[in-house]
This record gives sequence, C-alpha cells and structure tokens, in this order.
Amino acid sequence: MPRQYPPEFRQRCVRMLETALEADVELSEFEAIRQVAGRQKIAEETLRRWRRKAQVDAGQRRGTSSDEHAEIRRLKKRVAELEQTNELLKSASAFFAGGTRPAHDEMIAFIDTHRDHFGVEFICRTLRAAGVGFLTSRGYRAAKARTISARAQRDAQLIEVISTIHADNFSVYGVKKMHAALRRAGHDVGRERTRRLMRCAGVQGVQRAAKVFTTRPDPIASVPADRVNRRFQADQPNRLWVVDITYVRTWQGFAYTAFVTDACTRMIVGWQVASTMRTEDLPLQAFNHAVWQSGTDLSGLTHHSDRGSQYLSLTYTDRLIELGIIPSVGTVGDSYDNALAESVNAAYKTELIRHRRPWRTVEQVELATCEWVCWYNHQRLHEALGYRTPAEYEATFTGTSHIRETAVPALAPT
Repeated sequence: MPRQYPPEFRQRCVRMLETALEADVELSEFEAIRQVAGRQKIAEETLRRWRRKAQVDAGQRRGTSSDEHAEIRRLKKRVAELEQTNELLKSASAFFAGGTRPAHDEMIAFIDTHRDHFGVEFICRTLRAAGVGFLTSRGYRAAKARTISARAQRDAQLIEVISTIHADNFSVYGVKKMHAALRRAGHDVGRERTRRLMRCAGVQGVQRAAKVFTTRPDPIASVPADRVNRRFQADQPNRLWVVDITYVRTWQGFAYTAFVTDACTRMIVGWQVASTMRTEDLPLQAFNHAVWQSGTDLSGLTHHSDRGSQYLSLTYTDRLIELGIIPSVGTVGDSYDNALAESVNAAYKTELIRHRRPWRTVEQVELATCEWVCWYNHQRLHEALGYRTPAEYEATFTGTSHIRETAVPALAPT
C-alpha cells in the first residue's frame, strides 16, 4: 500500500526545495530535487509532482488546482450517490404505485433482497426520504431479531397451501374462488388475507379476453322461438341444456369445440372436439354424448342454442324431435341470449386454451379438453352454485356422487 504523506510534510519538502533553488541560482531544478528528496527519503518524482501542484495552486503554472480537484471529487461522489439512489427507487417502484405505506413483510423482504447491493442504511434512508413511510434501519434490525410470530408462521403455511391449490386448479383461481377453496379445505381465512397471501405467493387469477363470434346464421331457415328469454334457470337437472361452439388455433389449423351444459347444475354433460364444424362431426356428436351420459328420458327438455346453421340443420333438428326435446333459439349476434353457453366457452378459452398455448394438433386440444371438462365438473368451484362443484350440486338432486364418463363422446345411433 503506498505511503500517505501528511500535508505539512509535503509543504516542508516543497519549501526546502524552493529555498535551495533561491540560494544557488546556478543549481538546476533536477539537482535540487535530487538533493532534497535524498535527504527526506522520498522519491524524486514525488517531490517534482508536489512542486508542480504547489505552483498550480499559487497560480504560477497552468493546471487544475487542489481546490478544483477536491470539487471534482465531491461532484463525482454526488453523481455516484444520485445514480445509486435512482437505481434503488426504480427497484422500489412498486411501493409508490398504491400511494400507501407498504406492508411490513414486503418491506422486510425488499431489504433482504437488496441489502447486499445497496446496504440497509442507504435503502431505509432513501426510501423514507421518498415519502412512502418506509421502515427505519433500526426497525429492520429489530424485526429481524424478533422470533417469527404465530401469524407469520400461519401465513407461511397458507402460502404453501395457496400455491398447491392454484397449481391443482389449472392456475386460474382468483381471490374469490381461492378464498372459497381455502374455506372448503378447513382454513379459516378472510378474503383480504387471501388476496395478500396470493400476492406474496406470486399467483393470480386469469382474465377473460374479448368475445369472438363463430355463429354462422342460416338466413332462410325457419327458426324456433326463444323459450328461455335469458332465464337460464331450471329446478331440476335435464330440464334445460344450452349449447354452443368455439374454436382453437393450432399449428395444423383450427380445432372446434362444442359443449352441452345443463343450466341447473352447470355441468358440462357433453362435448366434442373436431377439425371441422360440420353438424355430423361436431355439435351432433357433443349432443349425443350428453344424451348417452344422461341415461334417462329427455322428453320435455328444452334445448337452447344460437342461430348457428349447425343447430338449425335438418340432421340436428331431426335428432331433437326423435328424443322429444323442445328446441329454443336466441337472436343473431346477441351473446346475452345464450349467455350461459358463452360463459362456458369463455371459461374454456381463458382457463385452458390461452393458458397453455400454443397448441400443435387437434388431438392435443382434445386430450386437454377432456382433462379440463373433468376438472370443471368435479373440482372447479362455481360462484353461481354457492362455490360448489357441479358434481356436488347435482348430487343434491340425485342423492349420489356419480362420476360421469367424459373421455369418449358417444356416437349417434344408426
């Protein structure tokens, strides 16, 4: 490590050098420096620099003075501090979004994450000056020294439970359904606490996208009356079925999915995935799947659809007549007239299709749809059913917990 000479020593050496030069006008600067440096046991170049600096400070030589050097060092230090402050404020930008004091645990976690880079004192001093009511360094150290509270231990357990429930339910549950799922699992927790712990766990619900219409109306077909009039309610299963078709983009082209949903239980009672929208290949197969699963007389059931040409085709309507089912059709381009079926489609697209894309083949979509329908019927909580599953709600009418087969849609009878 280089020696640090005190300022008094430097001034004395320079003064001695100037005295030697004044005493002997024939003495060269080089020889004078050699003599004084040797007596003071310092390097000749060091003494030469000291003299040059003293001449600059006295205005005898052009250059940057000591005061100017000190000011430059001070400004550089200030710039470095401001850059570090700016970097810290960018890292803590989430604390400024809400306009309120951050949660205590969030502040502790932030300091733990960034303390090695910024230091505890700097983080706390800077963020408190920013006006967000941040923790003091003393408060941070006191919090770290305290034993973990029972509430914090309980929060850590619930965060693990929340992460598991979220993963087991296609990672789609938001606060309401997560709260209901926790209560069903025996955890006495409030909704706001659930919201906070979901945020700590880094999980959130999915959001539905805008509706894209796939209905292709037949302008010349005779249309049955709308017998539902947007009242998607039934007092028993197999009294009202709603149907609709949606699409999925794959690398092979479009895949189309048709659902049949029971308005009473919200159960998906029939479904089909195909690469075409032909009546015989898609909606009729889904309908026959529902008929096969019901295993009962369906005469008097109301079948509600939009004005898609597939549902108004002769083949499809003949099948309805054969089973004694009453057709009902909504208006064109009005999703409210088939809101329940549209809701199922929206859930399907949000919770499965967009969540797991891209899709390579129609067969891949079919397999994933089978898995989703099984989860939808037997595990997914429905707000309209009091946060029960369709299977549980159906059991209140049938007195059984019968699990329907969903893997292989039934073919139409020949």
